[in-house]
Amino acid sequence: MSTLSWTMAWRMARRGLDWRFKGLRLLFACLVLGAAALAAIGTLTGAIDHELTARGRTMLGGDAEFTVAARPASAREYAAIAHVGSVSAGARMQAMARKPGSDAAVPIELKAVDSHWPLYGTFTLVNPVRNAGAPVGNQAWIASGVADRLGVAPGDHLLIGAADLVIGGVIGDEPDRLGEGFSLGPTVIIGTAALAQTGLVSTGAMVRFKYRVRMAPAADPHAAIDTFKAAFPSSGFEFRTRDRASPGLDRFVSRLGQFLLLVALAALAIAGIGIGNGVTGFLDARRGTIATLKILGATSGDITRIFALQIATASLVAIVIGLAIGLLATPLIGLALRGILPVATGLVVDSRALGTAVAQGLLIAMTFAAPPLLRARAFPAMALLRARVSPLVLPWRLALVPVGGGLLGIVALAVIPAPQPLLALGFLGGAAALFALLGALGWGLTWLAARIPRPRGTIARMALGNLHRPGSQTPALVVALGFALAAFVVMAGVETSLDGNIAKRVPARAPDYFVLDVPTAKEAQFRSIVAAIAPGAVVRAVPSMRGAILAYGPASHMTRVADLKMIPDDAWALRGDRGLTFADTVPQGNVVTAGRWWPQHYAGPPQVSIDEKLAQTLGLRLGDRITISLLGVERSATIGSFRRIDWDSFGFNYVLVFSPNAIADAPHSLAGTIELPAVSKTAPVRRAILSGLVRAMPASSVIEVGQVLGEARAILSEVSTAVLAAASVAVLAGLAVLAGAIAAQRASRQYDTVILRVLGASGRQLLALVMAEYGLLCAILGVVALGLGTATAWAVTVWLFKFAWLPDWPRILGVLVVGLVLVMALALGGSLSILRTRPAKALREL
Repeated sequence: MSTLSWTMAWRMARRGLDWRFKGLRLLFACLVLGAAALAAIGTLTGAIDHELTARGRTMLGGDAEFTVAARPASAREYAAIAHVGSVSAGARMQAMARKPGSDAAVPIELKAVDSHWPLYGTFTLVNPVRNAGAPVGNQAWIASGVADRLGVAPGDHLLIGAADLVIGGVIGDEPDRLGEGFSLGPTVIIGTAALAQTGLVSTGAMVRFKYRVRMAPAADPHAAIDTFKAAFPSSGFEFRTRDRASPGLDRFVSRLGQFLLLVALAALAIAGIGIGNGVTGFLDARRGTIATLKILGATSGDITRIFALQIATASLVAIVIGLAIGLLATPLIGLALRGILPVATGLVVDSRALGTAVAQGLLIAMTFAAPPLLRARAFPAMALLRARVSPLVLPWRLALVPVGGGLLGIVALAVIPAPQPLLALGFLGGAAALFALLGALGWGLTWLAARIPRPRGTIARMALGNLHRPGSQTPALVVALGFALAAFVVMAGVETSLDGNIAKRVPARAPDYFVLDVPTAKEAQFRSIVAAIAPGAVVRAVPSMRGAILAYGPASHMTRVADLKMIPDDAWALRGDRGLTFADTVPQGNVVTAGRWWPQHYAGPPQVSIDEKLAQTLGLRLGDRITISLLGVERSATIGSFRRIDWDSFGFNYVLVFSPNAIADAPHSLAGTIELPAVSKTAPVRRAILSGLVRAMPASSVIEVGQVLGEARAILSEVSTAVLAAASVAVLAGLAVLAGAIAAQRASRQYDTVILRVLGASGRQLLALVMAEYGLLCAILGVVALGLGTATAWAVTVWLFKFAWLPDWPRILGVLVVGLVLVMALALGGSLSILRTRPAKALREL
């Protein structure tokens, strides 16, 4: 018989397929899930990157932004900025808004803009519905949150500081909202002239002045910033460009993208296991057909063509369905994240992401299908017919080239286009190591089961024998079940740690109010107002000012922040201005870990105490120097101590605390916290505190921590939900692998079960045998999955998301138990169908 042509091979392959893809359903399910994950994640990240690039100018409000704290730009600095292009000047600060004739007050984010705003994008109002620009005169645009909480509407008056403003409209679309970052209250936009009327801006006030520049299309914003830095090295300005319109958002998107990449790769790895098991089961069920074709003269190449075409057809259909699901899922994910991510609404088609998903899907399908195909190709007909009693073992050399080449292709497609190639490579290496570890564990269990003493009980003895008998699939089962169970533990660990960070730790330890810009002369009045309204309230007040770190390190060769090409994530204190304070004693909640604190009334050389984590990141030592820009003036101090800061206290946690003689002479105000006793945490008391403080100190800002934490929790909950929704793809793939791994054992178990039934075994005994075998495997794999999954979840939570590791062990163990119960249920379900097989029919098919 001559070799079949591809056309004839396709005719034969088509006859063996039906529209339900019977026998290839596990491959089908795994590829649908894998392709859907790859398509959705690739499309989502591509859409975010496109939006960040396309909307960078709009999000930032310019091509470049120059920001300085506590003071406006000097005439020379403003001239240098204006030389770059058209400038829109503004300011941003916390304030309080009041309704005239009422005690109602609300903390707001006050944003002042000039007549040139916005330089890019369109600002709209929803009441009345129209496009608008900067407010004119004493007009104010307010967010809906202000209108709802104060019960005001367009045309009503609003008091901010000393200014009496008229509400001109309710904000709809604020083009540069994402570039502003997290806010501590709803926004109110006023003109720069109205800002002067409020009386809120004074030397040392917690206000940030922003200068956004619209440049010529060919101009380079980075070059303009470098020129400004060289001209004003000690100015303390912070800079952003259109390609990094929101550094915090960029970092969040980067970390989310890293996690989504890991989810996609995990889905690929799990899909590979399922595909291998599915194709093995498919070809094992067709051993008789393959043997018959070989007896009739079919060559090994013919067998490969016929069944490779069947597998490829099923794979292509599954991939197309997966792509469709991924495309349809992307708008839903974008809708869920619309408040925190710049994702375009509607259907997004990213041809590169879809092409990558198709290529990876086909590669992984054919790579993991190669070993069972090679077995069908390599062994003669009689060996295939005797496979149930004499298992086939494929020499590893035969699979080296196709499997090795396929794996290299999968790695290349996953690593080369990845935004973080090293992360992708590291994860794939970790997955390979996990496969190897689980495979070694499987072979070790097989070896150990063959050598330990035989139990006395018949069921236990036979269950142990099933782990090592010829043809045992113990290594394959351990890999599949171990990987899937570990995935369940990973998702439970990440999810409970996110919940722990969101709901458990922060709210319990936060003060009720933060109060900013308290005049130093009114500290006693501030304390007395709170004490009169809420006796027993704990009030703290510390000096507060803002400045930027300019240089650090040994005095002989300090490192200038302006010269750094990249600032590490852990060195966030170097980005822009920071809160500064001075104190005679160690701040509450801080512990000195190295060096000494200065004594009371210290008058020696200026010193500073620095957060020990920042010191480790920057490689600082005791005796090194820190130079800051404070109101445009350089101040230097020697590092006298390192401190461990209790960030979870939500109190005054300053990275830099100076000795009083270092910065106390600079203009500054106080920042305060108020912790109410339990009996005072009522709505009337809260309203009285707000109205009392606002009336006595109109230039101060009172921030309700509960509301801020509620908004933060809502945002983090959205992130958590999105992360878990994405990760559920890997869990679903794990479920498919669990089902497939157990289903793949049916053929061999059917033969064993029939023989045992002929020998007189009852159905109850056979079920007990299955439960004993899988119970032993589950007991071992449960411990292994718990260890591996916990380690991976810790790495994702701490290294990737930068959250504290706060797992809920009962929930993690509960998820693991559910997974183990599911394994036992699937094993039981698969066995019931085998028990219904008639022995005579099964024996005739041998």
